[in-house]
Amino acid sequence: MMTAAASVPERVAGLGMGADDYLPKPFDYAELVARVRALGRRSRSQVPPVLMRHGIVLDAHRLQASRDGRHLHLSLKEFAVLEVLMRADGAVVSSERLLEEAWDENADPFTTVVRVLVSRLRAKLGDPPCIQTIPGAGYLL
Repeated sequence: MMTAAASVPERVAGLGMGADDYLPKPFDYAELVARVRALGRRSRSQVPPVLMRHGIVLDAHRLQASRDGRHLHLSLKEFAVLEVLMRADGAVVSSERLLEEAWDENADPFTTVVRVLVSRLRAKLGDPPCIQTIPGAGYLL
């Protein structure tokens, strides 16, 4: 954020609204260049890692998944649900959380869309089964 507003409360508010950095005017050009370079270094390190669990390899950067060396042909929603389950690292993930993270805000929480998609995902992942339903709680990889 670059602005003439330079008081501490204004800088704090700008950072609180989501700014990655705050540069008040007037500024030195060399400082601007240094800050832009620093932000560039931060963004390069945010490439999602390759996740591996239960023989499943998920590369979120390339949108590729495989199990035991077999390429999985997943839809974007199936991929997103699998990624949420894998990132949970063994924790139970509720249907509501899957709706929040893999669908948009218009998803109807009273539909069976999560259950249907998890069923399709299980079929594509094959045996041995690796997605468990925890009644009343959600799903576990």
